[in-house]
Amino acid sequence: MYPGKYLRQNRDKPAFIMAESGETVTYGEFEARTNKLAWLLRDQGMKRDDHYSIFMENNKYYPEALGAGERTGLYYTTVNSYLTAEEVAYIVNNSESKILITSQARRDVALAALEMCPDVHLCVIVDGPGDSETVVNLADVVASFPDTPVADESMGTAMLYSSGTTGKPKGIMRPVPDVDPATVLPRTRFLLDLWQYREGMIYLSPAPIYHAAPYASISLTLRMGGTVIIMEKFDPEAYLALVQKYRVTHSQLVPTMFSRMLKMPDDVRLAYDISSLETIIHAAAPCPVQVKEQMIDWWGPIIHEYYGASEGLGFTACNSEDWLVRKGTVGKLILGDMYILDDDMQPCPSGTPGGVWFKAEDDFEYFNDPERTAESRSADGVYCTVGDVGYLDDDNFLFLTDRSTFMIVSGGVNIYPQECENLLITHPKIADAAVFGVPNEEMGEEVKAVVQVMPGQVPGEQLANELIAWCRENLSHQKCPRSVDFEDELPRLPTGKLYKRALKDKYWQSKESRIL
Repeated sequence: MYPGKYLRQNRDKPAFIMAESGETVTYGEFEARTNKLAWLLRDQGMKRDDHYSIFMENNKYYPEALGAGERTGLYYTTVNSYLTAEEVAYIVNNSESKILITSQARRDVALAALEMCPDVHLCVIVDGPGDSETVVNLADVVASFPDTPVADESMGTAMLYSSGTTGKPKGIMRPVPDVDPATVLPRTRFLLDLWQYREGMIYLSPAPIYHAAPYASISLTLRMGGTVIIMEKFDPEAYLALVQKYRVTHSQLVPTMFSRMLKMPDDVRLAYDISSLETIIHAAAPCPVQVKEQMIDWWGPIIHEYYGASEGLGFTACNSEDWLVRKGTVGKLILGDMYILDDDMQPCPSGTPGGVWFKAEDDFEYFNDPERTAESRSADGVYCTVGDVGYLDDDNFLFLTDRSTFMIVSGGVNIYPQECENLLITHPKIADAAVFGVPNEEMGEEVKAVVQVMPGQVPGEQLANELIAWCRENLSHQKCPRSVDFEDELPRLPTGKLYKRALKDKYWQSKESRIL
């Protein structure tokens, strides 16, 4: 997080505002606090290319925890704030972090994790007391440091981890050029132009900062001298109220947020003035066609979609106009080299699904994980993939069908469950849905749906039969669930990704193999 050339003229301007409390941090305050933390990192022996981790909820300290690394040439890893101690410890150890920054709200989990992290020599609690030489309070430990830049400023960057929805999280590492932190790199300029960021913009951030997209959007907004409104957690009506209150111009959401807003009563949903909105970005999870149609009808053609994994191998994008012509697309390639290949690594014809592959980049690797780096590449090392499946139309617009890891093989037929999930989530009685394969002795796997009902709806056999019949009215029967189970809440990450593995594993626990 670096405000760049706009700092001097914006010292008294709000850099960010916390949504619930209204607490404001100006650019001048942000710069001073970030510099103090940067001095602490240097004092602790942190040198260029070293690593530290951040494990906390959205709060007013998060931007400076990021910014300190960005101006000291360090790699900083933002850890999912909902993880267990064991999961946190895995990422901290795997990233070779030497310092952990956390909050009072996450203190117990953080300290339990650190018992498994022998190489971490300092834990900084941003808003709680220190209790030893190695567990310290932020304000206390930086009090003696200057609020001016360190003498050897250089650009640092995030080393993000995959969500871990299909296995252990992987650290995504890219080298950082040895340049001044104020430098605007080509990839940064590309995103600023694509997403139409501008001076004076007001960005509303509704998602956890630990995730790549919110972190990047906040960082870009600060580089443009804008103001960020940070929601501590997403609430659909609160989101609309904040748009009206602060005259928000830009935001990035995920499809589940769209769905939750659309399912509010019209007298609530339409009560807020959203006319200030200029650019809305969405990604991270597939958006059902019906949901996006309704959002464009409501907000106008200001909704832009992109597809690009955190690995940064390639990037597609489309605006509302392109999407309305090709409903369901995630856009056309605008960065990188993309190929749709079959199991024999041969190009698929237009309209035929295959693995989504990109030309391999020499500077990409999964940190401390050469085996999974190799697994992400083709046998000849020419191509890389993150496991997505899709096809290109005649105009080279990409349509995703699923993740290859969630493909269902039933009676020798490959079934990608995303289409059924997208349909179920639009049913008026359903709040969320997951579709995956479960054991079937005859067919190998059969299609299972697990759903979360809307408030006031009664789960049970009658609703299950209604949902199965509804799917069969709209999809070929082989794509439809043979049974429906109900959960109080599906394990969807705050970033919008469905933690489907946690659901699927329950049905396979008694099986020694996934191949029947």
